[in-house]
Amino acid sequence: MITQDAAPGADFEEHRPRMFGIAYRMLGSAAEAEDTVQDAWLRWSSADREDVEHPGAWLAKAVTRLCLNRLTSARARREEYVGPWLPEPVLTGNGVLGPLESAEQRDSVSMALLLLLEQLTPVERAVYVLREAFAYGHREIAGLLDLTEANCRQLYRRAAGRVAAGRAAGPRPRFAPDPAQWQSLVETFLTAARDGDLARLEGLLTADVQYVSDGGGIVGAARRPILGADKVARFLVGALRKYVAGLPISFAEVNGEPGLIVGGAAVLQMEIEDGLVRGVRTVVNPEKLEFLRRQLSHS
Repeated sequence: MITQDAAPGADFEEHRPRMFGIAYRMLGSAAEAEDTVQDAWLRWSSADREDVEHPGAWLAKAVTRLCLNRLTSARARREEYVGPWLPEPVLTGNGVLGPLESAEQRDSVSMALLLLLEQLTPVERAVYVLREAFAYGHREIAGLLDLTEANCRQLYRRAAGRVAAGRAAGPRPRFAPDPAQWQSLVETFLTAARDGDLARLEGLLTADVQYVSDGGGIVGAARRPILGADKVARFLVGALRKYVAGLPISFAEVNGEPGLIVGGAAVLQMEIEDGLVRGVRTVVNPEKLEFLRRQLSHS
């Protein structure tokens, strides 16, 4: 038990990283995750804390419930979104989303998984995130969501099955290259694109490569995914010449995986399979890059 006289900020700040990590995985948006944590603070600061025995559990429940409310309205906004929707990129080398020491932990914040989680219902997503990313037991999850333990188990099985089916159907890499291998391949890729060497660039792409760009209708970006080595190569050569020429490019860990940051104006990630690029995702929507730019300014 904690007393009403205890400073509410100390307990809250202790659990802030986990709250932000839950909210980001639930929403796929750093900005909305920050807003959700702030809403949780308002609830916490006005709550009767004499009855709160475990602040961490109370705050996790508050954040999860707030995320469920946000997801309901987010679905309607996504339907009106201009062009492909991608999660907001986050620099993860500083632990902002929690420990990412294992492959499973890194996968829990990957762009690929966050996109798959969009296919789940809000409650399925909550159960899956709490179980997979934070290792909550089904009994704990039941308490956080006001569900029965049996219901939570059923929701988890359904969510895990849908995620597994999505992985099997989608372009997933068969292995994760180490950062040095990834950087070497990407440098070769960028050189070929900058030089306009279409033959060399196509040789670095799988035949079924897919390029997806999220501009949100705010900046120029492909409104639909581009498919096939020839089309993707031609698009990338034109895009690099038009938008990237002269901008600094740096390598960083983005959502637990290697990524490229282009002058703070774009974030690019590639999926590698057998030494070839099978997928390219680019976020250029400036609103989705605000959190990452703040991270860069503090690094």
